[in-house]
Amino acid sequence: MGRAGIQLLFAGTIFSSAFLLFLVQPLIAKQILPWFGGSAAVWSVCMVFFQAVLLAGYAYSDWVARHLRMRAQAVLHVGLLVASLAFVPIVVGAQWKPTGAEDPAWRILGLLLATIGLPYFLLSTTGPLVQSWVARTPWGAQVYRYFSLSNLASLLSLLSYPVLIEPFSTLRQQANGWSWGYGAFVLLCAGTTLYMARRWPVGVVAPQPPGQVAAPDHPPRPADYLLWLALPALASWLLLAVTNHITQNVAAVPFLWVLPLSLYLLTFVLCFESDRWYRRGVFLPLAAVMLLLCAFGLQHSIGADVYVALPLYVSGLFVLCMFLHGETARLRPGARYLTRFYLMLSLGGALGGVMVGLVAPHVLAAYYELGLGLMLTALVAAAVLRQRAWLRVSCVVLAACCTFFLLRQVASDNLGARSLQRNFYGALQVYDTKRDPPSDSTRQLAHGSVKHGSQFLDPARRREFTTYYGQTSGIGRAIAAAPAGPRRVGLIGLGAGTLAAYGRSGDVYRFYEINPQVFELADKEFSFLRDSAARIERVLGDARLALEREPAQGFDVLAVDAFSGDSVPVHLLTAEAMDAYLRHMKPDGVIAFHVTNRFLALAPVIAGVAQARGLHAVLVHDLAEQSEWLNRTDWVLVARDPRVLEREPVRAGARPIVVQPGQRPWTDDFNNLLGALK
Repeated sequence: MGRAGIQLLFAGTIFSSAFLLFLVQPLIAKQILPWFGGSAAVWSVCMVFFQAVLLAGYAYSDWVARHLRMRAQAVLHVGLLVASLAFVPIVVGAQWKPTGAEDPAWRILGLLLATIGLPYFLLSTTGPLVQSWVARTPWGAQVYRYFSLSNLASLLSLLSYPVLIEPFSTLRQQANGWSWGYGAFVLLCAGTTLYMARRWPVGVVAPQPPGQVAAPDHPPRPADYLLWLALPALASWLLLAVTNHITQNVAAVPFLWVLPLSLYLLTFVLCFESDRWYRRGVFLPLAAVMLLLCAFGLQHSIGADVYVALPLYVSGLFVLCMFLHGETARLRPGARYLTRFYLMLSLGGALGGVMVGLVAPHVLAAYYELGLGLMLTALVAAAVLRQRAWLRVSCVVLAACCTFFLLRQVASDNLGARSLQRNFYGALQVYDTKRDPPSDSTRQLAHGSVKHGSQFLDPARRREFTTYYGQTSGIGRAIAAAPAGPRRVGLIGLGAGTLAAYGRSGDVYRFYEINPQVFELADKEFSFLRDSAARIERVLGDARLALEREPAQGFDVLAVDAFSGDSVPVHLLTAEAMDAYLRHMKPDGVIAFHVTNRFLALAPVIAGVAQARGLHAVLVHDLAEQSEWLNRTDWVLVARDPRVLEREPVRAGARPIVVQPGQRPWTDDFNNLLGALK
């Protein structure tokens, strides 16, 4: 095999491993999202798992490269590659479905380990291990370009999934396709391993290519190890923190998380491809400006204005990651310490992910990790630039400014806030808005940038309908059109409990809510539930899983109200979900889907599912002109009998829904959120 063929073999092995590594992440996350309420926190916990296993893979590569001869490495690695084939196809077992009482984070970590643990581990070992083998060859001086190649493959994989793979294949097809791809990778990696053991059992001295700055071959100092750890840790921290901020506090746009992750990977590609991309003279001033602007925006209105905040924080992430990864690349060691270098990079990335994904939700009352990350970035910059006193002092001043703005953010959040709470499912804020006259003052519940309920503070107006639940809204019309007499109403998504105001004596209102803190706040801060004349029933946990376990409830109306944010629980919109709802409905019952959403057109999706199940659907678009306290809303009403949708007052507000010819109904195995974007 010629030199070009050997280099192609190395490049193909590294590229395929990185591509499959990032492809399996959305694939497996999509399988388990329905079990945990479709929460964005599921992705954060998955990211923690991926980073932790990546760390284990890098630790394995470091140990193997330093302690085993090439032939022993080959025997061990090929054996593990063959054993990992027992994990395919990668389908999560039903035994991992939650019951509602356990900690979701640990459940997710356990099922990921049991489902893709060994294949993911071996994919993660490929980059550093194969690069350590490349370092043995005559062209080993180019080894860090292979690291850039692996990040390019990761970026291409990330972008191809929502555009080329998800819209055209079912989950089962994706799992099978990935498994076949993994089988091909096993053959490729085993071939590379055996070739190295036969052809290059002992390393050679690689000549330095022209134009490339040589990496030092002296033993790393303790300071080097600390910076190898701290720089990528902060880059990972900022990635997740910026993602949380823009998806929760700026704009609830589906797929918005793809943008920061893509830019994060792009900085890796640029900084390790060659030394020409990262220039201190360019990126140090830019990083200083971005630190100040991003920190300032956290306590100012520009930080929540989508047209300002989105480009600000996305470009800020790119510049700061260019600085962090660029300085990391400047500290890269000689080939002898390559696997140790990658191990520290991976450990840093995992630590940053753990702090934001697991620790922050339990110790911070709101999304303060971004402000903390900006402050820490300035302090680490002071350590990196410590040899120049004026730069070191400037970085300390920047850190002080970031700290000041963070304290202003905390003070602003607490001003007028009655409650700030946060857990796995997100951050909740209850605050009062004082108005003149005082009878117009309200109390509101918000989850990031999305309002989840409002109530008048005046006792005489506490039972008035507000926000999305007016009498001319779809749900208001559906309840009014229900048969006379005691009614049984199911509600998926509690919010402040506004819909309980429709309850009459003899009615039963059964609320399904996945977040226990929402129940606590609805009881403590709002009075809709205790003021209702209806009997209130509560079910904690994912609504669909609960409905699948329960005996038939005999609902007159079932309101599905969980689609207003960026993390749309797709599992509540599929044909299988509709089957679960129908089992609990009376023959003339109505299922009401709240589909008000700035970015997603969900009405045709629900109409397509209804059509596939032989049901009938109409859209109620309410302009809410009768009150300034109500919002414009869209509700889709679904029923078995079309005559039910012709009752007054439903008929007065109903309009048909256009379903595109050939539109594929969503199922648990196939759904395409990207195709629903407006």
